[in-house]
Amino acid sequence: MAKPRIRESDLYPPLKRFLEAQGYAVKGEVGDCDAVAVRGGEEPVVVELKVSLNLKALMQATARFALTRKVYVGVAHGCPVLARDRRAATKLLRMLGLGLVVIDPRPGPAQVAVLLDPAEYRSRSAPRKTERLLGEFAQRVGDPNRGGSDRRRGVMTAYRQRALRVAAFLAANGATKASVLARALEEPKARELMYADVYGWFERAGAGVYRLSPRGVTELPRWLGEDDGGAA
Repeated sequence: MAKPRIRESDLYPPLKRFLEAQGYAVKGEVGDCDAVAVRGGEEPVVVELKVSLNLKALMQATARFALTRKVYVGVAHGCPVLARDRRAATKLLRMLGLGLVVIDPRPGPAQVAVLLDPAEYRSRSAPRKTERLLGEFAQRVGDPNRGGSDRRRGVMTAYRQRALRVAAFLAANGATKASVLARALEEPKARELMYADVYGWFERAGAGVYRLSPRGVTELPRWLGEDDGGAA
């Protein structure tokens, strides 16, 4: 038997009870607001009720900042967006200065949970991440990836470009001593690169000697043959 579909209006009664228990007077559909709560002389609380998080919910909620700084988005328990990536969703709401309330309209205790209170967002810089970003940008040869491509199919990084140069050399010259390859390609870390074998393209053929692995033989043409600016 299919579960009954939850409507936005189903979220209002448990939210109203929750806020009234904290001393608020609560009324629904005041102006453009789904729910408005007032307590004494405090700034009013506005809650926009949505079955799930989406762009429309965020647009409506941020528009309420013209009325009050205490704006929450109230979503149904089991919200798909929160289930998939709760951390990213709450971070976005925090950046927008919005609060987040999860509401379970089913009968029973603990039906409302406040996951996030509205507050001014202050971004924290991450110098090391910025340094890594700019380092990758500077080391990458050309612009081999098409922005927006499916990353699950592989991205051409600076490290992968170095590995491809080494793999291409082995494909052309056969098993080679690491020191010889390093001099030929002016790649001082060739041995470390082949030893780490991040992509499974290399295998040892003797002491300090490496050759392409069967996987390397198979995958090398695909990477070297790309000419559309994106990873295949």
